[in-house]
Amino acid sequence: MRILDLPTPDYPFRRRQLMQKMHDSAVAIIPTAVPKQRNSDVQYPFRGDSDFLYLTGFEEPEAVLVLIPGHSEGEQILFCRLRDPARETWDGRRAGLEGALAQCQVDRCYSIHDLNEQIPALLEGRELLFYPMGQNSDFDARVMHWRNLAKSKIRQGIRYPQEVVDVGGLVHEMRLFKDPVELECMRAAVGISGAGHRHAMRQCQPGMMEYALCSEIEHVFRRLGSPSVAYPSIVGGGENACILHYTENNAELRDGDLVLIDAGAEVAGYAGDITRTFPVNGVYSPAQREIYEIVLASQEAGIAAVQAGRPVSDYHDEAVKVLVDGLRDLKILSGSRDALIEQGGYKAFYMHGTGHWLGLDVHDVGHYRNKDKTSRKLEPGMVLTVEPGLYFAPANLSVPERWRGIGIRIEDDVVVTAADPEILSQNVPKKVADIEAMMAAGPA
Repeated sequence: MRILDLPTPDYPFRRRQLMQKMHDSAVAIIPTAVPKQRNSDVQYPFRGDSDFLYLTGFEEPEAVLVLIPGHSEGEQILFCRLRDPARETWDGRRAGLEGALAQCQVDRCYSIHDLNEQIPALLEGRELLFYPMGQNSDFDARVMHWRNLAKSKIRQGIRYPQEVVDVGGLVHEMRLFKDPVELECMRAAVGISGAGHRHAMRQCQPGMMEYALCSEIEHVFRRLGSPSVAYPSIVGGGENACILHYTENNAELRDGDLVLIDAGAEVAGYAGDITRTFPVNGVYSPAQREIYEIVLASQEAGIAAVQAGRPVSDYHDEAVKVLVDGLRDLKILSGSRDALIEQGGYKAFYMHGTGHWLGLDVHDVGHYRNKDKTSRKLEPGMVLTVEPGLYFAPANLSVPERWRGIGIRIEDDVVVTAADPEILSQNVPKKVADIEAMMAAGPA
């Protein structure tokens, strides 16, 4: 499927769902992100706030969504930029009021310059304000000013929002469960991500620079329609793989080393997130293979535990059991499995969790625990990653020398279903024989 052929989410339905969760006399104000300065007069490429995108699909900066359940003149209001031919010549096309109205299917559109005039009136008569407080201090101050203007009319018998509630508490629970359209977008994002990883395996060879291999995978992302990476790509050769968030990508890939690639494409705002670790020269050494097989078995145990009705924590726990058993078999750790897990004896070699929610954010929103701090249960429609690893820093003298400097992580993107989990990234080889065969075939 071409990216242009992906289905469009039903944004008005999502907004109605959110309003149903709000109090009848509430109002929600949800701004998009603010453009960020990179240096001098150069800005980072703009990417809208994920909650705002989830509810509107509108990708321009300087936009605010207001939801007012039961409002006689329209419940769904969007503030955005006006058309401006002079600025559009420099900065690109704008939807304008008419374009935004048609694109977002809201009830009304106003100029972004009308916020000061319109918002205080929209707050009048409302008792509860849903707003993402703390994300933008400047906009926070404006919202409080508008609220105070509404409050100043209290002697006239006009109510105002006496309580401000984080709108994320409602939106994030909605975002946690992916609908069929979202899953199509995620299949596309992960599919493109997987194509880039397969290409990198075929292109890799000793003497390449990490950044050269990074450019190969990101080239595939862009060529297949992804406008952006979902996060800075990690291409770590040799001991650089032991740095979890290594992004320098400026070292030479050496014969005999492994290379860890953690990279994902973004499609329609949704993230892919895949990690593979493979030999630079195409063949795992015995020492590398020993560690790799432990991590792979751990990941398979974790994926098997991604079942509806099981606690979220189960797939991490199952993966850790396999890692600890493997480390005990190699005599890297000693003692009982239960004691090592309880005391965290394995954390010198595996210091992160086994996964996270995935969606519009690569570390997507949603609670992992219930209010009583117990692990929530997995449900169909949730999407997560499964990514165990083992990392043996070269300075760790407690590890036999043959394993020092080896860092391995294997990560797949998984959908919770009513039956077995759907592995979105299953088309990227991860078994030793399959990876070596693909690399032996050379560039496609």
